[in-house]
Amino acid sequence: MPDSTFQAQPLQPGDFYFTPEGYMVFTEQYHRRRGNCCGNGCRHCPWPKKDSATKGKQ
Repeated sequence: MPDSTFQAQPLQPGDFYFTPEGYMVFTEQYHRRRGNCCGNGCRHCPWPKKDSATKGKQ
């Protein structure tokens, strides 16, 4: 279920870039403006990873 507190905003310059493979990657700037972690393991997430996501993976 989506987080009901998140309000979509238009993308701004510096919010993302494209990889050589064509994937759009959000930057730390975007994540900080978003305001919280989405839990998807984003490459530039400024928030610490949660221990529960890594437990059991060895």
